[in-house]
Amino acid sequence: MLRIALVIVAVLVVAVAGWLSTRDIPAPTHPVEKVIPDDRLPR
Repeated sequence: MLRIALVIVAVLVVAVAGWLSTRDIPAPTHPVEKVIPDDRLPR
């Protein structure tokens, strides 16, 4: 049973990796600006 589950997980990982590598993900259409307060930056 464990062997079947590992095979299914491996197939899913390969399938998702293939899908992500072939999918045309569009770039952001507007610039992202975020203000980070000075107290959150290391000195």
